[in-house]
Amino acid sequence: MKHTKEEYMLHTAELSVPTDRRTRFVAITRQIADAVNRNGWQEGVLTVFVPHTTAAVTINENADPDVAGDMEAFSDELVPQSPRFRHAEGNSDAHIKASLFGSSVQVIVRGGKLWLGTWQGVYLCEFDGPRERKVYLAFMG
Repeated sequence: MKHTKEEYMLHTAELSVPTDRRTRFVAITRQIADAVNRNGWQEGVLTVFVPHTTAAVTINENADPDVAGDMEAFSDELVPQSPRFRHAEGNSDAHIKASLFGSSVQVIVRGGKLWLGTWQGVYLCEFDGPRERKVYLAFMG
């Protein structure tokens, strides 16, 4: 099948996600799926990007909420807040965790739906909340 340049344009959208604790994994799969539907994105690749240095995004199990809770607890155990960090704002642990998890993920969009595994969901990972966070979506299709 031959494609034209116009078929591969970049389309963007933005989500706003409130968080209610310092460390919180917020399921955002529904909001992302709603944006895909609302924008009529059918076939392509969606990048989910968090433009913050103390937050991240990840894909993991969404069937059992205990998984997100376990990830919150483990990330705080792995990199706890510590007075030994030199950053004046006191949130170096949040910066480290954000780097470990990463600022973006990609999801295939097929037939207007997120092509995730049966148990997978997308999470905003808050490490310095509570705050209002932005999530940028970039669809290439």
